[in-house]
Amino acid sequence: MQLTPKVREILGWYESDNPGTKANLARILMEGRLGGTGRMVILPVDQGFEHGPARSFAPNPAAYDPRYHFELAIEAGLNAYAAPLGMIEAGAATYAGAIPTILKVNSSNSLSTTKDQAVTGTVADALRLGCSAIGFTIYPGSEYQFEMMEELRELAEEAKASGLAVVVWSYPRGPMLDKVGETALDICAYAAHMAALLGAHIIKVKPPAEAIFLDAAKKTYEKSPVPDIGTLSGRIAHVVQACFGGRRLVVFSGGESGTSEAMVEMARGIHAGGGNGSIIGRNTFQRPKAEALKLLSDIIEVYKA
Repeated sequence: MQLTPKVREILGWYESDNPGTKANLARILMEGRLGGTGRMVILPVDQGFEHGPARSFAPNPAAYDPRYHFELAIEAGLNAYAAPLGMIEAGAATYAGAIPTILKVNSSNSLSTTKDQAVTGTVADALRLGCSAIGFTIYPGSEYQFEMMEELRELAEEAKASGLAVVVWSYPRGPMLDKVGETALDICAYAAHMAALLGAHIIKVKPPAEAIFLDAAKKTYEKSPVPDIGTLSGRIAHVVQACFGGRRLVVFSGGESGTSEAMVEMARGIHAGGGNGSIIGRNTFQRPKAEALKLLSDIIEVYKA
């Protein structure tokens, strides 16, 4: 595998990492139809934990089988596949080496009333299964945010020492945030910056809305307005800027269910704003496979442009 100049540039952003971690990050960046471009499309399938099996897979019953998701990611030419322990174990041997995998090492569920996640996997699990990275969710704003950050700090240190990359889902939620606040531009940028400060190689956040939520932040944004704040690309550029001036990889979730046209248009905004790609789950695997492959192909073509 010969690295492209773009991938070499990106690896240079991570100055403290050992060759093993950089090699695994390169595996993700060089994989699939976007390999070598610095852009990524990743399939995350942790929704069974988060929402339950029927809400996640009943729209497309083939998706109950963990092997379906490996095959979808491989056939679509994606950069990586992310899932909790059991799902990766269910296809680890059959698909070993076929696509980089990201072990999601913490999870929540819809039966809980707290904004917290349980640690459900280990670095040893990720190494045993041949994963390229671990994935971890933090909830900035939660009553449990500091415990989650401390858990991430310990797991990230172990992962990096073992040569794995670290992917952080940074999803603001908690008692001070309503639905507007969870996706407000200032909050999304703040959450992305926290993930960078915690040592993430790849940061996952939701696409930001135009609202500014924090009163203290409103004064700053009035004095130093975000260019093109009314466009998704302008807001994406601000989130990327918050991640060390664009020197960290930032990917954006697909959000709630939407039309294929809406997903492709979102990718255009992410691409134009300098985001590194999309990490899309339900909006792909809940569709019939042929339709999902078409959607993923169209999104990949946006990022290849």
